[in-house]
Amino acid sequence: MAENVLATINSLPANSGEQKTDIAVARANILVLLRNYGELLQVANSLPDNPPHNVPSDFGGKYYVIGFAQQALNDSVGAHTAFLKAKDVASAQLQRSPDDARIHAQSAKVLALLGEKDAALFEAQRARELLPENKDAFGGPEITAAAAQVHAILGNTGDAVKILEELLNRPSWITVEGLKADPVWDPLRSNSGFQALLKKYGGKR
Repeated sequence: MAENVLATINSLPANSGEQKTDIAVARANILVLLRNYGELLQVANSLPDNPPHNVPSDFGGKYYVIGFAQQALNDSVGAHTAFLKAKDVASAQLQRSPDDARIHAQSAKVLALLGEKDAALFEAQRARELLPENKDAFGGPEITAAAAQVHAILGNTGDAVKILEELLNRPSWITVEGLKADPVWDPLRSNSGFQALLKKYGGKR
């Protein structure tokens, strides 16, 4: 399925810089699920530092993806360098938009990957305060899921699983299929609670 989606994306025409960026971001999302980290790294490096409109790379996403790919390819030095760049981008964005929950969430993930535990948890909590689910039924769950990812990165598996179960218990974009496929949840794979969660909700989505 993901391979077919990627083939469709690759066939799309790109007549402007904006369209090229949109297509590249879509390709990157599919390549993550396919765990094709070599091609993902190429796509991420092709993204502009200053995209034509508000896509993930506008708030540190480009360097986050580069670091994610390099980490998966066992390039720890390259990954660390990329995550530091992502941190700088997010920091600059927060100076301009201090109440943007998405930037705080992105910053939290990057800080977690850099091992800055306290700062990562603070940013994750700040993001949830700025965009709670009772304020935004669409964006709120995304921020909540980002907080779960921060806990997963930091090794707080119990907290991550608890948040994910809460998301599975109410309308959100989190699904069992997504939890199984997305490598961002790999830190939880060996956790018995996470496996129990997949089994419990496997027939409900």
